[in-house]
Parts: sequence; structure tokens; C-alpha cells
Amino acid sequence: MTTTTTAVGRLTLRPLDPLEDAELLHGWVTDPKAAYWMMQDAKPVDVERAYLDIAADPHHHALLGLHDGAPAFLMEYYDPAHRELVGLYEPRPGDVGMHFLVAPTDRPVHGFTRAVITAVMARLFEDPATARVVVEPDVSNKAVHTLNEAVGFVPEREIRKPEKKALLSFCTREQFEKAVLV
Repeated sequence: MTTTTTAVGRLTLRPLDPLEDAELLHGWVTDPKAAYWMMQDAKPVDVERAYLDIAADPHHHALLGLHDGAPAFLMEYYDPAHRELVGLYEPRPGDVGMHFLVAPTDRPVHGFTRAVITAVMARLFEDPATARVVVEPDVSNKAVHTLNEAVGFVPEREIRKPEKKALLSFCTREQFEKAVLV
């Protein structure tokens, strides 16, 4: 478990339990604000099955994020040499792919999403083997492009994935540290 204290409170990451957390996640991934997660029509059993598959996959992992002890975000990370980006770019040793989703809320906290992505990136770079984080958000998701740039991501190019046109972007440890220490 990883805990980060931020201006918005304590952010903690713990392993996701597909059986225990599926109902909670179903509400998040089917919310209209999670359209880019592409699970709008998922049933609870579909969400459970998807996260059971991730739990069984040695190249893909999911963590549940807590804000002051309450579930508030989801983090996934994967090996892009084996998942998501196979054949779409030339992975380097130390590359780690990442997705994150902030839970829908009626009471948004200013700066929360930026604190979440910063905590997610810090968690990934805790592993000395992580040299670079790779993301591939939908090209039309301008809000996440802005967040990615705020933590050091540099867009490289657009790529075509089966489900979307994506903006392939990279962030090295040095780029992240420079971005968050400024």
C-alpha cells in the first residue's frame, strides 16, 4: 500500500479486489463522465469479469485509490510490450503503461484530479525499474492531455488503436520530477 499526503488530503493506493470492488467500480465506469473508459453499457458482472481478468494477468494490474480512506479513484498499469500498445510503438526497457479514473462526485475538490495523477505517477516511479510512463488517451480528451502535460508527459504522435484514435505520450522520471517540483 502506498500513501501520499497532498494539499487535498491523504491519497492511498491498495490492490483492487475484483470481487469486493466490482460493484463500486461499476458505478464509476458507467458514469457519463467516464465515457473515455468505454464501459458505458457494462453490467456489474462485466466489470467483475474485466477486473478478474486483470488480476490474473501478469502484465496488467489494478489499484484502488482512497482519498482520506474513502474509495475515490482507480489506477491501472501495464507492460506495453505485452498489453494495449503491442505493435503500435517500439517499447523500451522500463516502459510502463498507465490509466487512471477519478470517481464521479457531486462535491468536486479543486486540484483533486491533478493530485491523483501526481500520486499515480509517484507510485509508478517508486519502482526503480520504471524509466518511462506511457499513456494513450483518446485524442479528443483535451482535459486529460492538459493533466498529462502538467505532470511531465510529452505527446509523441497519434496512433490508431482498435477502439480509438489515441495520443501516444511519454513521461520520463526526470520529466515528472521537473514538472512536479516547479
